Amino acid sequence: MAAQTKAERQALNRLAHFERRQSERAARGPRGLAESWMERARAVAASREEAARAAGEDPEAVWNDLARTMSTWVSRYEE
Repeated sequence: MAAQTKAERQALNRLAHFERRQSERAARGPRGLAESWMERARAVAASREEAARAAGEDPEAVWNDLARTMSTWVSRYEE
């Protein structure tokens, strides 16, 4: 087995945690799955924010994209 970097271990641990939580929430049906994906979206946005900052890019761009996506969804279903 090849040695893993700290970042690789963390990524695998995050994925395993997400999959475990998603499985638990799937048992609650679509609402549980939606909660799981919203939690994952927030985690990915936070991670990308840090990566963008380290790369000298706009750290708020990822949050703006997520906000636009959620706003579009809300607009479709809101009365």
